[in-house]
Amino acid sequence: MKDRMAGGIANGVASGALWGLVFLAPAVLSDFSPLQLAAARYLVYGLIAIVLLVPRWPALRARIGKVEWTALTWLSLLGNLIYFVLLSLCVQWSWSGGAAAALIVGMVPVLVAVVGAREPGAVPLIRLAPALVLCVAGVVLMGVEAMGSTHVQGNPGQRLIGLLCGVGALLSWTAYSVGNTRWLAKVPDVSGHDWSLLTGVATGGLALLLAPLAFVDGGAGHTGREWAGFWAMAAAVAVFASILGNACWNRASRALPLTLGGQMIVFETLFGLLYGFLWQQRWPVAIEIVAALCLLVGVVWSAAAHRPKAVAPASA
Repeated sequence: MKDRMAGGIANGVASGALWGLVFLAPAVLSDFSPLQLAAARYLVYGLIAIVLLVPRWPALRARIGKVEWTALTWLSLLGNLIYFVLLSLCVQWSWSGGAAAALIVGMVPVLVAVVGAREPGAVPLIRLAPALVLCVAGVVLMGVEAMGSTHVQGNPGQRLIGLLCGVGALLSWTAYSVGNTRWLAKVPDVSGHDWSLLTGVATGGLALLLAPLAFVDGGAGHTGREWAGFWAMAAAVAVFASILGNACWNRASRALPLTLGGQMIVFETLFGLLYGFLWQQRWPVAIEIVAALCLLVGVVWSAAAHRPKAVAPASA
């Protein structure tokens, strides 16, 4: 049991490190639209997923039917296309470096824990309350710092739209996290890696429909070198965040209860902030460090709440 939980937490941390790249890409490629970023990333993801899935398809064909493909399509919309477009808008229109998007998405553990606490056999919400309070405190502290920092950009109306897009990304990812965990439980004979590849195929199909709208003006306004950097970044995010990150997340989702699995998304926030600081070439200020510590302690506390209690030996 302990080894299973430790492996789940390790995969959760790894997925956070890989997914943190999604906060950096829109900042680095701020001259490209969120639709272009999403279409490119998921076209590459879909192509790679198809190549990797071909030799595995004979064993999966009998397990994946119309119902599963419908679920994969909805999960792809919620957790990939809609989420990433809204996230990119938040990064580009609210605060530089992805701080706003990172702190808003950091609220996902709170929402997932509330949903998961209603599951049969779940840890009661009262036991998770201190950990959740710490997570909320960390997110609020990051928000206060971001609002008062010198890195704010854009007019108030644009920042408000960016903030609302961040809230939309939060809701979209929460729905995906809960739905994906439940579907993984419904297909126990499909590995987390295969489920990630199947999700990639579904997402690639949706990105193919999005591409004409995203690239309607061709390459206007950008040089060949800029497009080369754009596709290189899209490929990097597709491989590391989508292929590897999703596989780690699926393994974590299977190994951990929903209320604890949801807490692992905090590491995406922390790594997103780290990458943002590196991109901005600055050290975090004191309030940002305190906020990050609140998030980390919240996750550790949540893990402790899920640890099975030792059974006292029976007396002779």
